[in-house]
Amino acid sequence: MTRAPAFRSRTVTLPPGTARPHDEDEWRGALIVVDAGEIELCCAAGGARTFGAGSVLWFTGLNLVRVRNPGGTDAVFRGITRAPPDG
Repeated sequence: MTRAPAFRSRTVTLPPGTARPHDEDEWRGALIVVDAGEIELCCAAGGARTFGAGSVLWFTGLNLVRVRNPGGTDAVFRGITRAPPDG
């Protein structure tokens, strides 16, 4: 009997200087790992913080409006979530 994976992973690559709008539902329950480059989390209140490769983050509840790549190389980050139960 083969078991389904217990986790799902989705990778996003942002080219230098680009951004993507943040959708709270898209990342709900996901652990975010920055695999390469750096990402800047931009909040609705105007603040922003930058996180580099190796950072482990949680996007839920931060009131983010976008995720941006402020660096000169591709930023790669991964969202890891639990897979839904079989059935």
